[in-house]
Amino acid sequence: MMAYYQSNMDNRQVKAHPLIEIDKITKVFRSLDGADVIALEDVSLEIGLSEFVSIVGPSGCGKSTLLRLVAGLSDSTEGRIMIDGNEMKEPRRDIGMVFQSPTLLPWTNIIKNVLFPLKVLNRITADSNDRARELLKLVGLEEFENKMPSELSGGMQQRAAICRALITEPKILLMDEPFGALDALTREEMGLELQHIWTERPTTIVFVTHSVPEAVLLSDKVCVMSARPGCVKEIIEIPHPRPRSYSQETEQKFQRLSHRIRGHIFENQKSGGRSVAA
Repeated sequence: MMAYYQSNMDNRQVKAHPLIEIDKITKVFRSLDGADVIALEDVSLEIGLSEFVSIVGPSGCGKSTLLRLVAGLSDSTEGRIMIDGNEMKEPRRDIGMVFQSPTLLPWTNIIKNVLFPLKVLNRITADSNDRARELLKLVGLEEFENKMPSELSGGMQQRAAICRALITEPKILLMDEPFGALDALTREEMGLELQHIWTERPTTIVFVTHSVPEAVLLSDKVCVMSARPGCVKEIIEIPHPRPRSYSQETEQKFQRLSHRIRGHIFENQKSGGRSVAA
């Protein structure tokens, strides 16, 4: 709990200078037939140090595109993204990313998968193995470090993928539908696991999801996006104290926030967009 309150205190201190500043971003793609497709239009969002921010919206509204822009994997057509006061020009080593698929290397064991980013960056040190084991212990995989990815369930593989993203101690962790391929019960378990990880090791997390309850459970604030061209409909603060659990879904304050978010989604649906999952 202390880590949570400290992170919130940090957020208040950096309101004037957000860690991530997305400033009037527009992204236009050229389709195969030569037509311009506006994926994002005039998107602005500020994210503070150690904040957990979820992005929700209809399929195709540009959530993953926005994440790729923040990661430096794509360039915007208009606008700019500032990270810690510096304009994003290329991928940064202090940004980690977790995808819907764990994408573990199938030919090597779990601890070597976790250590792989350090190997690529030539940052293996005498204590690297200990750091990897500490992360695996944090997610309950300490007894599986020598197992191959094929020997682990989908949820366990995703835990290992999160460890791999955290091994470089990133300032920012971007997560693109990381639990989307999991069954409902495993998805809830992983959501609570992520909350625990974030409490123990506070870092700034930008989390794309189609699940409204998941967004409300995990986030400090939720950015609701419109159907394409994606723009910000509302940024909703989530004031609930932590730790949180899915049993809170029946509470009136939880339901009010969920209904408020769904209201924007259903508004999109009426105008031709597709709804997010319940």
